[in-house]
Amino acid sequence: MDASPLLRMNRISKNFGAVRALIDIDFQVDRHEVVALVGDNAAGKSTLARIIAGVYQPDAGTIRLDGKPVVFSRSAVAQAHGVATVFQGLALADNLDVTANIFLGREIRENGLLAEEKMESLARGYLDRLNARIPSPRTPVAQLSGGQRQCVAIARTLVGDPRLVVLDEPTASLSVAQTAEVLNHIQGLRSLGLGVVLISHSLTDVRAVADRIEVLRHGR
Repeated sequence: MDASPLLRMNRISKNFGAVRALIDIDFQVDRHEVVALVGDNAAGKSTLARIIAGVYQPDAGTIRLDGKPVVFSRSAVAQAHGVATVFQGLALADNLDVTANIFLGREIRENGLLAEEKMESLARGYLDRLNARIPSPRTPVAQLSGGQRQCVAIARTLVGDPRLVVLDEPTASLSVAQTAEVLNHIQGLRSLGLGVVLISHSLTDVRAVADRIEVLRHGR
């Protein structure tokens, strides 16, 4: 069995002009592990998440996935390597149903037509794997609660069969009940054998699901 961590980042640095956003960051995530990334605003959490997602490229440092060096030159490359990210802006389409949102941009076609029954069946399977409480994949997203919407965004990451999922403030602005629902989904990702990076300001949420906590302060 491979003893290498799923994700290992060594001496990652990122500058925006004169602003040193990240300075010599070492960070790793194992399979079956939820690692919480915490810190004040502007500590560098979202910058690190965007480097993992391929949105930003580091100015220095190395990234290894399953022990192999990788360069995430853009987000599509990170996705192709099994990295999925859910940023705070969920980018869900309220006018579409759950299935259409889960496969948005990655629709399955057969003979030139949308394979709607196949996508609905797969969507139901993704929701079941997360123990989702959504009555039907045909439910319009506009009718869902905040917790259910977050679940749809998380389920969408499963379409690409990811190894690592990055969640940026997934419980922000949710009620207590909705937060509990989302934390259950995060535990579901871990149970599936994935590595999870959880960015959160809520230490209560972090303590509930995280196996390990990493603290960022002024980019260090």
